[in-house]
Amino acid sequence: DSNDDIEDVSLFDADDDVSRRSKKSKIRHPVASFFHLFFRVSAIVVYLLCELLTSSFIACMVTIILLLSCDFWAVKNVTGRLMVGLRWWNQVDDDGRSHWVFEARKVSTQGSKSSSEAESRIFWLGLITCPMIWVIFAFSALFSFKVKWLAVVVMGVTLQGANLYGYVRCKVGSRKNLTSMATSYLGKQFLRQVRVPGSGNPS
Repeated sequence: DSNDDIEDVSLFDADDDVSRRSKKSKIRHPVASFFHLFFRVSAIVVYLLCELLTSSFIACMVTIILLLSCDFWAVKNVTGRLMVGLRWWNQVDDDGRSHWVFEARKVSTQGSKSSSEAESRIFWLGLITCPMIWVIFAFSALFSFKVKWLAVVVMGVTLQGANLYGYVRCKVGSRKNLTSMATSYLGKQFLRQVRVPGSGNPS
């Protein structure tokens, strides 16, 4: 149980107003931010336009799978570490047992080492939105009986869903329940909204 190395990294920028003000809004890693969205958005665009671009199903399938594979590697190994200071991987110990390891960069008092607010928004927006789109594609292919596309769509859901799952586990901690995390977050937001109108001292 000691394989998980976890530090707290803010998933929602509104969680901590103090750290929010200290973060810079500029994008410190423009190349990483670009490729964080490029491969996954390109795979979606090719999937939507492939029948207009070419009549070869094999060419479309190979192109989409290559884009999804490049996206999986880039997000898992590069953009997550640079943009939000998170990293996850799977390793096998000497006994042959598989372990998931989740890491987060320690919070630094130096602003130059903290991820910017803009990069955090780009990272989580791309990470959450694209798997949801592939899930929609999966239901669309299933109900429209496009069986030949199911393998491609399942690949998209699997690869991008794996990165989403891994980074959410990095954020909330491997021992925390995702439902309790969501409940806690919604509770904090509710209390914050309640406090705003009555922020003055009672008479």
